[in-house]
Amino acid sequence: MENFQLIATTTFGLEAIVKRELIELGFEIIKTENGKVTFLSDAQGIAKANIWLRCADRVLLKVGEFKAMTFDELFDKTQSLDWSYFITKDGKFNVNGKSVKSTLFSISDCQAIVKKSIAENLKKTYKIDWCPETGADYTVLVSVLKDIATLTIDTSGVALHKRGYRINAVTAPLKETLAAALVKLSFWNKERLLYDAFCGSGTIPIEAALIGKNIAPGITRDFASKHWSIIPETMWRDEIRKAYKAIDIDAKISIIAVDIDNQNIIAAKENADEAGVADCITFINDDFRNIKYENNYAILISNPPYGERLSERDEVTKLNKDMGIVFNKFDTWSLYFITSYIGFENVFNRKADRLRKLYNGRIETKYYQFYGLRPPIKSSLKIENK
Repeated sequence: MENFQLIATTTFGLEAIVKRELIELGFEIIKTENGKVTFLSDAQGIAKANIWLRCADRVLLKVGEFKAMTFDELFDKTQSLDWSYFITKDGKFNVNGKSVKSTLFSISDCQAIVKKSIAENLKKTYKIDWCPETGADYTVLVSVLKDIATLTIDTSGVALHKRGYRINAVTAPLKETLAAALVKLSFWNKERLLYDAFCGSGTIPIEAALIGKNIAPGITRDFASKHWSIIPETMWRDEIRKAYKAIDIDAKISIIAVDIDNQNIIAAKENADEAGVADCITFINDDFRNIKYENNYAILISNPPYGERLSERDEVTKLNKDMGIVFNKFDTWSLYFITSYIGFENVFNRKADRLRKLYNGRIETKYYQFYGLRPPIKSSLKIENK
């Protein structure tokens, strides 16, 4: 079976996590760059990657790459590629574009040139006068970086962070792909209790439960390439069947999700139920300061308020200080916080064991990791309301 070059795009800072995911799935890595990991795959692997990747944004199929400094070069070299191998006679193809540090800086012109070139290629190959574009969707991306044009087709369609379980959202929810990455960057596993003090709509707890039960994030959703002729329906059915078989239905997972806002708790419960992991999560509507904890090897992963508005700064400063007072006394806990708050360590009153720069949407944040003692054997954490 023929291999293709695929590109898993990712938020800056998560490249290593996505690379690790791909290796665990059995793919051969070609190279890792800012915001993307290139790997080899056959047609069935396109289905596998889309179904299983937790931290990638999209999976793109690389059609060609070449130098282009004029629109004539872009047109001719695009037309020389074998587009009919991927796009059917009735295929609907849109073209998106981006250009960075290149002679061809007009994105709209690049898109129009590529669209026309592909259309001419398909008309010539299929011996037709026009392209009906009534069939499956093929979103083409022309990316020009330092005069090197890379042409890809998006195999995912809707971005991979949209798992399908978020039926109730809150203000500025954390992306599912980033939430999964926060869990994967922690010491958490299904044997340890996980705690989120600011759960919002439940994204971190839900993604952790999906990881703990080994539920593929794309197991129930649709993808653009599900409707392509190069990937038979039998391949998709085979990969989905394998994904269902891989679920650890007997996993005993304990996750505590707390939020002071009752509407957030309502949303989180509905989302967890839709994701099929409500049995793994206990939701508590309360202030994290009002919870009685025991020092028993918990993992805490949270996305606390950032205080982006000046009027919120004093309130968030006090919040971060109180977090330090509450959680720093537990030497067996490992604590993880993602925040854009400058000077977090000073207010939290503890120096992080490790820092990672990550982007929550367009907000530059740091992921503060505070390591606790490792548990000697299985441990549990009791929690109750005061």
